[in-house]
Amino acid sequence: MGRRQDADSLLHQLKKTAPPQLDSLYIVSGDEPLLVIETIDALRAGALRAGYGERISLIMDARSDWSAVIGATQNVSLFGDRRLVDVAIPTGKPGKTGGEALLKLSAMVESGALADTLVLVNLPRLDKATRSAKWALGLAQAGTWVEIGNIGRAELPRWIGQRLARQEQQLDSATLEWMADKVEGNLLAAFQEVQKLGLLYPAGAISATDVERAVLNVARYDVFGLRDAMLAGQPAKALTVLAGLRAEGEALPLVLWAVGEEVRVLARLAAAQSGGQDLQAEMRRQRVFGPREHLLRQTLNRVPPQTWPAAVQHAHDIDRLIKGLKVPGRLNDPWEELGRLALRIAITRSPSAR
Repeated sequence: MGRRQDADSLLHQLKKTAPPQLDSLYIVSGDEPLLVIETIDALRAGALRAGYGERISLIMDARSDWSAVIGATQNVSLFGDRRLVDVAIPTGKPGKTGGEALLKLSAMVESGALADTLVLVNLPRLDKATRSAKWALGLAQAGTWVEIGNIGRAELPRWIGQRLARQEQQLDSATLEWMADKVEGNLLAAFQEVQKLGLLYPAGAISATDVERAVLNVARYDVFGLRDAMLAGQPAKALTVLAGLRAEGEALPLVLWAVGEEVRVLARLAAAQSGGQDLQAEMRRQRVFGPREHLLRQTLNRVPPQTWPAAVQHAHDIDRLIKGLKVPGRLNDPWEELGRLALRIAITRSPSAR
């Protein structure tokens, strides 16, 4: 295969055909968490519509047992389902054994040996040296590489406008610039504000006054108060803030996004730290600075690294509950499960932190 595809054209392609026509291998690479998650979720949903009913998820690093990846493509499904093998490499460093496994996987894809298997590899943005590694070149030659570019401050007003257009809403250029300034170039914060406008106002043009009223609403900081209480190990405060948000009618998807995104960032940081990577460098890759960096370091010291993959899955389960899907082992009320997730992080202590 060996082709490059941008995220927008991939998303358009997935929506255009039913069921979507999928390649055997996709590599999604980038450091913009929101856009990476959206792209991966779209591929997973497309795979499900295309008949890949079984999904195997693996989080790997240089010290992992990479035979599990090859084994996941070889095990015969009990029901004969097509399968999606979802491999995340948060550090972007598979190591020698991992590199050999990825080369073998690439060769299997090219030879057509994985006819009933779709492989999705999730990587951070790779530096020039890593992109030249044999395993990376092998993946690029065998599959479709989707590079997720960063959205800089200059591009942010246009991006906000495009997202509002999806909601059939419009803002004038001056208000788009004002919004970009208020979120300080942060894509996640911009996404949350766009979602909020979609919940507060109908389709059509939105006045600058209405936008300012929504964006400057201090209630949105309570969402981050929940996140901070959770990370600071304050379970009682976290539940109090969560109850207040629920009583005030705060949009649950926004609350989950603020909490879930921080959980995903911490999972990446914990994986990097466990893999012997430079935590400071990974903090910068994840755009963690200032007081937030101090809080996340405290959390990493308090919560064992093995906690984070389960916490990420918990956040995904809550998202499914919000969408009206039942999740085995979870309560039907997503607010209650969000409280459980907050407690999972707030209460957990590593032995060294006790």
